[in-house]
Amino acid sequence: MNRLTSWTVSAACAMAAVAGLSALPASAQAVREDVQDLRQDRGDVRQDTGDIRGDRQDIRQDTRDIKSDKQDVVKDTQDIHQDRTALRGARQQLRDAYKSGDPAAVKAARENLQKTRSSLRSDLKERRGDLRDLHHDRQDRRADVRDLHHDKQDRRADERDVRQDRSDLHRDLAARRAKAQ
Repeated sequence: MNRLTSWTVSAACAMAAVAGLSALPASAQAVREDVQDLRQDRGDVRQDTGDIRGDRQDIRQDTRDIKSDKQDVVKDTQDIHQDRTALRGARQQLRDAYKSGDPAAVKAARENLQKTRSSLRSDLKERRGDLRDLHHDRQDRRADVRDLHHDKQDRRADERDVRQDRSDLHRDLAARRAKAQ
């Protein structure tokens, strides 16, 4: 029985020592570190919020660029349709000039046809460029949306860190107050 009592007393002392060590009051250094962590995490949250704001502005700008590019493509398509109609007219004019046999009319019809062809080519080239710009702006917007999601995730993590730092600070301050009393 003596052994059982001494073993029980020893176990109780060990548990009390472990409980006492885990409940030791926080040092001033621990409180300072908690305050520094809290300030750092709050700064991170502010930085993430600014990044999110910038990403949203980029997305709005990309959306405006996409809208403008779409309008340019529509305008270029209309120009191409007009040029094709003009090209048909210039070909008919050349046929009529050949039928008339007038060399001056044939020369003028050829020049008109050449001018119409070059106008059509330039409009086609311009539309290809606008389509390329549209594709690039869409890719930019997708990238900005991805950045926005990443920044939101970062901010959520930083907000969790702020909550954790606050609870650590409050726990350490409560332990210091309990020690002071």
